[in-house]
Amino acid sequence: MDAKKGLLILVILLLLGLIGLGYWGYNTNNEKKELTSQNETLNGQVGDLTSLRDNLQHQVDSLETAYTVLTEENKNLKGSVVTAEKTIASQSAAITKIKKQNANETVNLKSQIEQLLKAKANLEGNIKNLQAENDSLRVVTGQLTTDLASSKSENDALANLNKTIQDEMKKLTLSNFKASAFRVEVERKRPKATAKAGRARRILVSFDLTEVKPEFRGLRPLYLVITDDKGTPIKMSNPIPAKVNVNGQQMDLLAVQKKDTDVVENQRLTFTHDLEDKLKAGFYRVSVYTDIGMLGAASFRLQ
Repeated sequence: MDAKKGLLILVILLLLGLIGLGYWGYNTNNEKKELTSQNETLNGQVGDLTSLRDNLQHQVDSLETAYTVLTEENKNLKGSVVTAEKTIASQSAAITKIKKQNANETVNLKSQIEQLLKAKANLEGNIKNLQAENDSLRVVTGQLTTDLASSKSENDALANLNKTIQDEMKKLTLSNFKASAFRVEVERKRPKATAKAGRARRILVSFDLTEVKPEFRGLRPLYLVITDDKGTPIKMSNPIPAKVNVNGQQMDLLAVQKKDTDVVENQRLTFTHDLEDKLKAGFYRVSVYTDIGMLGAASFRLQ
């Protein structure tokens, strides 16, 4: 009985031992697997670290090379700095000299600029004056152009009037009894010549009779006739009607003045006529007749 119990206990112990051994083997196998995995991981990390080490070594080598280059450059730069300092010192001296020169030149330039500004102001003033003068000249030129056109028209009218006078003188004067040096003057209120219509107050007429033939001498009426360029007598309160025989034909006149004159061989005759009304601007004709024709005529213009 005791032997069976002992055997049973031994069997149980063996079973427990086997179970324990199996558990230990299982745990050992798991640990081995875990260790294997850890080992693989560590191997990978070692590989990475080895690669990192190699890179770092390469970088260190590169840095050492760069350090060597930089050391050489530093030596060169130190020499360059010395040279640069000398250059800077030289340039500073040159700059100081230039500044002094520039200061003197600045004073001169300021003076020159002031003079130029004054000259500019004078020129601008002159330009303004010239512009104003040019504007005035343009106005005057325009007025002159208008006046020239008007003068041309008036000159044409005067030429036509004079031609008419000459034509009439050829028809109405006798070849051996006519006036010479026929002159007409217009005066204002005071004895002074004028060409202004508004100031005209008196008309003076003078002419010569020379080498008059005996048959034309003696007492004769002389008539002063004043008309406009159309032949219309000027206005007056008491015009003097007259009849003149010219080459056998009778001609009616309205004279402003009549003078009975003793005609001799040579003499200077005059008429003075005071105007009753102001004359308008324009052309006028003055004629002197006798009972047998026209002695002379002339034109004048009032502005």
